[in-house]
Amino acid sequence: MNWYGLYTLFGKEVRRFSKVATQTVLAPIVTVLLYLLVFGSVLEDRIEVYAGINYISFLIPGLIMMSIIQNAFANSSSSLYQSKMTGSLVFILLPPLSSFEFYLAFTTAAILRGLVVGTGVWIATCWFAILPVYSFWIILIFAVLGSLVLGALGLVGALWADKWDHISAFQNFLILPLTFLSGVFYRIDNLPELWETISYYNPFFYMIDGFRYGFFGVSEIAISFSLFIVIIFAITVSLFSLWLLHIGYKIRY
Repeated sequence: MNWYGLYTLFGKEVRRFSKVATQTVLAPIVTVLLYLLVFGSVLEDRIEVYAGINYISFLIPGLIMMSIIQNAFANSSSSLYQSKMTGSLVFILLPPLSSFEFYLAFTTAAILRGLVVGTGVWIATCWFAILPVYSFWIILIFAVLGSLVLGALGLVGALWADKWDHISAFQNFLILPLTFLSGVFYRIDNLPELWETISYYNPFFYMIDGFRYGFFGVSEIAISFSLFIVIIFAITVSLFSLWLLHIGYKIRY
């Protein structure tokens, strides 16, 4: 392992998003607060998802996880594609960094940004509701795994993209639909049978459900099964992104 090179690339990625924290950290927090103002004020007194848990309390963990994974994807995808577009990627490829070290630097930076945004959202939403914490470690495990998955997906999207429109398409037609149809705003057993069945094939559902379990100790799916699905998905996406990096897909000519 080239630890010095790995740390340098990781530090570069962290500095990149921290220098524009208003856009990368504050903006997602404001977006979540707007979701809470709209959905909370309209549905708070009309829906009780679990016994003793009001709708706002149910909604907040889903919004926290949604912010975590969306920002993890945005971090790795925008950084790598911007490097491709400006030509500065050559300065990352020239040092003796392996594909794994390249992957590790980008995904750990994506995880860090996801956790920073998620923590900020959690703190901001305390104004609406103080959430119980059933298991902090389960919350942390699903937050890290979710960030890892989306950080790796961000690398895949950036490697595939030839222009910014491709990054937007990847996010708008894959990441956003999977996120919004994962049970962030509702329990999937309230859906029609067809859509409920389809939701069980959405890996993002298991991220949201497992993360929410960490707060309330209740979930729609057994926590062990959710953890298994998320780990398998993380390994699969990571191996695919590592393979693309190894063969130099669209970054070595």
